[in-house]
Amino acid sequence: MRRAVVVVLGLALGLSGHAGAAFAEAAAVKAAKAPAWKPTRNAMGQPDLSGYWSNATLTPLTRNARISNKAALTAEEAKGFEKVWAKALAEFDGPTDVDASPEKVQAESLTSKLVEIRPDFIAAGGDTGGYNTFWIDPGTHLVEINGQYRTSILTTPNGLPAPRKAGAPRPKGFGDFRDIYDSYETRPLGERCITGFGRNNGPPMLPNGYYNNNYQILQTPDAVVIEVEMIHDARIIRLTDKHGPDGPRRWMGDSIGRYEGDTLVVETINIPEAQNFMGSWKNLKVTEWFTRLNKDKILYRFLVEDPDTWEQPWGGEYTFLTLNGRTYEYACHEGNYAMPGILGGARQKEKEAAEAAAAAAKAAAAAAPAQARAKTGGD
Repeated sequence: MRRAVVVVLGLALGLSGHAGAAFAEAAAVKAAKAPAWKPTRNAMGQPDLSGYWSNATLTPLTRNARISNKAALTAEEAKGFEKVWAKALAEFDGPTDVDASPEKVQAESLTSKLVEIRPDFIAAGGDTGGYNTFWIDPGTHLVEINGQYRTSILTTPNGLPAPRKAGAPRPKGFGDFRDIYDSYETRPLGERCITGFGRNNGPPMLPNGYYNNNYQILQTPDAVVIEVEMIHDARIIRLTDKHGPDGPRRWMGDSIGRYEGDTLVVETINIPEAQNFMGSWKNLKVTEWFTRLNKDKILYRFLVEDPDTWEQPWGGEYTFLTLNGRTYEYACHEGNYAMPGILGGARQKEKEAAEAAAAAAKAAAAAAPAQARAKTGGD
């Protein structure tokens, strides 16, 4: 089965590139070729973006070059991909044997079964097995824009982020927090239920590949509010304001927006360090475009710029699809009950380590006189 999945996926993964103005211009040309659809306006005369949406997709953020360097699939190839993927998810949806060894659980988890297709799934599998496919909802379709079935969200020539500059800060992942338990403030934001453990809230806003990739968009005369299910964030984009001073930085940065024709354009700066994007935060600027393509689809494009981190601007695009339902509160671990256990466990390990060190020191001290006598030949 695994081989069949990889063979079918050998048809995939890549995308053409844009940077700066060229990115926006090329995407606009592609949008202009889309089938005619008359944009709707809300009661305030704004392009109507309101409603419930999902950005769940099988298309990964970056190109999986081990499988293919193609930018897009034909409709037939895409359907084949989606069919094989659905079969793979169903096959690995069985219950976990509670008596199985950790090694067996890991071997049967997402990590070993689907990582060849979606390397980012290794985070869901974890080093002890993690989720099986029952718990994930990565979507059922590839991103489709103007008849092209995209194989990566990024639209750079190689489907990867732009080259990093020498000395740029290294991106951090959950593994960087594995042995840091000094305080709740040193734990990652997702674990603290402050923001999502993926990048759903943004900017840029990206599907996390696992579950709860759902949103509600609300529009007022003065702001656009994007309610992000993961983790119950409300992203507020001001329409009648300018960027504020670089003081204490707000979660998700300082976002201001404007309407250009049928498109909402959003510019965000002053993103806090704790929400860095691939290591960039201090001078990071993210520009986003939201364009309603039809009643069921919003085209989302983004461009990231940081002259201290990357050699040139780069970005990507995907589509939001209408959500058949609505969002509810993502309660996370309500009351953060897990945090005392996490920190308490760390303190217990420290106590045990200290006691073991003290016992070893005591034993060494007790043995010292006998060792000294042995060296001098004494009784």
